[in-house]
Amino acid sequence: MSAGPLSIAAGGSTFTYLEQGSGVALVLLHGVGSGARSWTRQLASLSARCRVVAWDGPGYGGSTALPMETPDADDYAAALLKLVDALGIDRMHLVGHSLGTIQVLRFAVRHPGRILGLTLASMSAGHARLPEAERIRLREARLSDLAALGVAGMAKKRGPRLLSDQATDEQRQAVVETMSMLQPDGFTQAVKLLTLADTRADLARLPPSMPVQVVYGEHDVVTTPASILEVASARPDVPVRVIPGAGHACYIEQPAAFDAIMLEFIERTLRSA
Repeated sequence: MSAGPLSIAAGGSTFTYLEQGSGVALVLLHGVGSGARSWTRQLASLSARCRVVAWDGPGYGGSTALPMETPDADDYAAALLKLVDALGIDRMHLVGHSLGTIQVLRFAVRHPGRILGLTLASMSAGHARLPEAERIRLREARLSDLAALGVAGMAKKRGPRLLSDQATDEQRQAVVETMSMLQPDGFTQAVKLLTLADTRADLARLPPSMPVQVVYGEHDVVTTPASILEVASARPDVPVRVIPGAGHACYIEQPAAFDAIMLEFIERTLRSA
């Protein structure tokens, strides 16, 4: 892995990403206020077993934004397909965090044969099932913060909510720094995706044979445990793992626990393949 992000052209777009290790492919998708660099610990620790790839989603980092003003989950799934094809990744363990769960679920629905295992971390329900007025309120709350505060100001306001009260100062600083690197166009498109998404519907559409797990932090105030469990009830056979002492960004706040869950899942799915 290089010291900074890698870049690749694929299907008329440019993607920036981080990569480390070799072996079974593990592809990591970040949330709405984050980026590839948030997975630094997983790139270091899981690369002993896997080829770990963390993307900057469209409009994040140096990745090309999507061409449409209001993209849906299919558009992000198509972008992910471009990247993994360009990287020569055929089958993979796919991990989505928060907004990333919307993207990985749609990819798994469209391309089930590419999935070795699917991890939904701090799962976002999406807002499609909410009343229209509530969908608009939630969308405008994020976009008005961006307009009024700028990226750096929004990061200082919203970043700390991704972690619990038990997080370290170093973790808080890392979250705020990553959020302060957002590109406004990419962030705006991702917020609009959240408004349109219905995670429960896509979860129910997955093949019953696909290995899936749900992971969340016990102190998550962004995608609350109650919300996550309600969405997960669409597939009652799917195991749910709770990470103690973690908030929304559970893989940042309790990386050892998150990584252990991932390794156990990967080994289990490989044994049963």
